Amino acid sequence: MQDNIGFLQFKQDYVHIIQWKIAFYTHVFTIIFALLAGFTQFSNYILKQYRAVHRLVGKLYVYDILFLNFPAAMIMAIYANGQLPAKTAFVVLDCLWFWFTYKAVAEVKRKNIKAHRQYMIRSYALTLSAVTLRLWKIIILAFVYIDPLHLYMIDAWMGFVPNLLFAEWLIRRNKKQGTPYRSIRIL
Repeated sequence: MQDNIGFLQFKQDYVHIIQWKIAFYTHVFTIIFALLAGFTQFSNYILKQYRAVHRLVGKLYVYDILFLNFPAAMIMAIYANGQLPAKTAFVVLDCLWFWFTYKAVAEVKRKNIKAHRQYMIRSYALTLSAVTLRLWKIIILAFVYIDPLHLYMIDAWMGFVPNLLFAEWLIRRNKKQGTPYRSIRIL
């Protein structure tokens, strides 16, 4: 909770702004629920054997994103490092995240399970940008030195665009094969 360590060292111009500070801590302490909740939603076993758990965890995921992380991330996007390129990336990410999550809910209410699952794949791909943003920074710095400002501009886009491209590939692959969606296995 100190204002001068880790990521907050680079946010000294904003730590005194109460809205930003609330948004930051809201995002940091609630995104973990969305990451964990989303991870369980693609298990066919949980869906078939524990449908009530699937629904409950799905609601947790949706509420976390739509009512906590979307507004928090939008505030953080406005104050993002990396000037206009990074700010734009985070605003685009946040808007797509909200839209895909909202559409997933709308489609399940219409009982369009296929579209629901496709939108959830997109939504979760964007949720995972919290992880991939950090991974890309490590990968890029392992091969080339880029000053921190430019690195952040690049990283802001790399954190979510490849995830979204992978999600679209996964959706189209399943459409092309004409097979039902299977659980997504990590390695």
